[in-house]
Amino acid sequence: MREPAWRVFAGEYNDSTHVIKGEGEKTPSYVVTPLGAKINRLFVVGVLTDVENVSHEGEMWRAHVSDPTGIYTVYAGQYQSGPSAFLSNAETPSYVAVVGKARVYEPEEGTVFVSIRPEMIKEVDSSLRDYWIVETCKHTYGRMEAMREAMKMNPPSAYKLKELGYPPLVAEGVAEALSAYENVDIEHYMFLIREALSHFETGKIEYMKEVDEAEKKVLEIVKKCEGEEGALWDEIVDSGEKEGMERNLVEEALASLMDKGMVYEPILGKLKTT
Repeated sequence: MREPAWRVFAGEYNDSTHVIKGEGEKTPSYVVTPLGAKINRLFVVGVLTDVENVSHEGEMWRAHVSDPTGIYTVYAGQYQSGPSAFLSNAETPSYVAVVGKARVYEPEEGTVFVSIRPEMIKEVDSSLRDYWIVETCKHTYGRMEAMREAMKMNPPSAYKLKELGYPPLVAEGVAEALSAYENVDIEHYMFLIREALSHFETGKIEYMKEVDEAEKKVLEIVKKCEGEEGALWDEIVDSGEKEGMERNLVEEALASLMDKGMVYEPILGKLKTT
């Protein structure tokens, strides 16, 4: 039976540190999120913000897809020919839908980075993205409620959650999550739901285009100002204003560059390019 594709916000998926590794080629592996999504496959819809070929030989495309709570990292290589072809010609920013496998990179014990290996990527419109946000809020809230019930149990029981009417996959994942994560902050994920729903008032792709254009200018400003120790945040912002950009747009572009790892803070208050 094919694994279901979970709807999970980036803010929850990226918090995941618990992995169930399958034994053998035919046994699936899972990423278990703090709210109990037991993920082998995902379905996400968001804004494709950037694409880069990170391979020195051949093609390995790394892309970032943004939802209102965070950013998914997507990797597609030669064995994902359809997604690779799409990413090689994709325009950014644009709305995309991605179905893919959960993937984990563990550089050292206790450190986990999650990503998506796409099976399918296609361009979509804003109405599908909006529908996905609403549905993902519902799914997230349902797992939050299951988590609240499980926290009342001693010990947490998937069987008892099923008796209460929760779907088997949710019940099993929630019980697994409670045994793997010491303190699940349910209110944090309630905040993520509010953040996602606030998109309908403020989040527009036109603004994403402005930020995308501002990033290129701001990156050049950082390079000019950084020297050996880095450039002061205010110095960068002032330079951006002198070039005709609004202060909040410069700051948003700086924050986005830091999220993408293109700019970092070697010394408190000073920024450098990577």
